[in-house]
Amino acid sequence: MNKVKIAVIGAGWRAQFYLRLAVAMPEQFEVVGWVTRQERDEFLAVPRYGSVADLLSNVAPDFAITAVSWDANPELVIELVQAGIPVLSETPPAADEAGLRALWEAVGNSDFVQVAEQYPLLPMHAARLAVVDSGVIGEVGSVQVSSTHGYHAVALMRAFLGADFEPVTVSAKSFVAPLADPLDRAGWKKDQAAKPAATVIATIDFADGKSGVYDFTDNQWHNQLRHRRLLVRGSLGEVMDDKVTRLIAPDAITTSELQRYQQGHDLNLDGHDTEHVSFDGQVVYRNPFVGLRLMDEEIAIASLMVQMSNWVSGNGSAPYPLAQACQDHLVALAIDKSIETGAPVETTKGPWAG
Repeated sequence: MNKVKIAVIGAGWRAQFYLRLAVAMPEQFEVVGWVTRQERDEFLAVPRYGSVADLLSNVAPDFAITAVSWDANPELVIELVQAGIPVLSETPPAADEAGLRALWEAVGNSDFVQVAEQYPLLPMHAARLAVVDSGVIGEVGSVQVSSTHGYHAVALMRAFLGADFEPVTVSAKSFVAPLADPLDRAGWKKDQAAKPAATVIATIDFADGKSGVYDFTDNQWHNQLRHRRLLVRGSLGEVMDDKVTRLIAPDAITTSELQRYQQGHDLNLDGHDTEHVSFDGQVVYRNPFVGLRLMDEEIAIASLMVQMSNWVSGNGSAPYPLAQACQDHLVALAIDKSIETGAPVETTKGPWAG
């Protein structure tokens, strides 16, 4: 298999995920350029450029990854597409609804832009989606997400519901209560006293009887004092985190668990790694990167990178088209607007609805 040449635009925390993963998979990727003004010892071998124009005047990547601020992203995506370079954009692709519409008008018909929405590809979410798609809980009618924020939570809801681009109605409120917040991205904090924290709760009417409940507390990604919860309700049962309850025969209901097989525990000496997830004796998810010892977030991002690689090479389907990400963020923006106005918000159909 030929290596795919990639470029990374951005110097922040998220950009470094892509660089580390590409370096960890040298048989798959060659990083031909990094648009940044930073110097980091771990990436000294990666050629650095000061701008996209500088990059493209020297190399021709098979695709580029943009991992910059929300406001800066659309301009860079447009510049790359106009140069004929496919783009894997970080989330969200633009900051607000006007930005989403403008970006779509500029590049939406190019079929050059995918978005790095990783949450449906996290191992346990991917396993849950496989179980739900198998039909064991029947037709899905509602999804409750309490783990991540905004467009990521909406992406999960839409994935489980099979929701398309129809207008939705959102009703949201914010509640403030004391909560200790001992951890953030940088690690443990010295100040672990309880402070006011906002919890946003929203209901989302996706029409046709499909609904979502959004529940997110400040810093819930890192604050382990709050569980991550997912509930998917179908006509024949439900998935509650790792438990699946469903009707299996007349007068018979059962509950099974999604079981994760993790190498490196106890006397398993094969290295610390996720191997697979099973359900009722069947493997429903396999880690494509066994041996690299990646955490779940890295597995999901690496999966997107490989899918993007296959897509630009003509050997796979589109990983997450711009239209899907625009719809995710449109709904997430409606949650924010409902809190701001104190009233329900109904979205309109975006131009990406096609």
